[in-house]
Amino acid sequence: MKPMRRIGLLLGLVAVLAIGGFGYTKVMARVGSGTPPPAADAARQADRIVVFKAHKRMQLLRGDKVLRTYRISMGSNWNGGHKRQDGDERTPEGRYSIDWRNPRSFAHLSLHISYPNAADSDAAYRNKVSPGGNIMIHGLPNGWGLLGPLHHLADWTDGCIAVTNAEMEEIWSLVPTGTPIEIVPGSQSL
Repeated sequence: MKPMRRIGLLLGLVAVLAIGGFGYTKVMARVGSGTPPPAADAARQADRIVVFKAHKRMQLLRGDKVLRTYRISMGSNWNGGHKRQDGDERTPEGRYSIDWRNPRSFAHLSLHISYPNAADSDAAYRNKVSPGGNIMIHGLPNGWGLLGPLHHLADWTDGCIAVTNAEMEEIWSLVPTGTPIEIVPGSQSL
């Protein structure tokens, strides 16, 4: 087989796989994640979350006790500083809260982080840009859960904080709506 023909076949195969993967993702996003797990007993739930961006770790805490630590993936430009506008692929920094939850998100369960706050919105307005939004803690895109062990090989979100699906189920049950979350650039240690 001629080299040009092999390249053409290879490119065709890549295109078919990409289109198939895109279609599969769209269908699975509509299917949802199934039934979310029940909330843990109040005495076992976290009362705050701390995300250490530079360490790519998230901790659930109750008082001064660390309940769980998770490896995370973030926005592909997470180390570019605080999120400033829609599409910058950055993960926000600062103090927020978990203000709502989505059991039927495109990814396996999601907890919404209250970005943008008033200061974020004011800064974006002054710069004549949209601050963006829909920053979540979530699992993998629906239907792609088997990739869980590989997901932290790359920072692949649009600014969200991603964990495996099993971890997201645990987080869902341990984190009530209203829980404060602090996202630090990494100057603090774990």
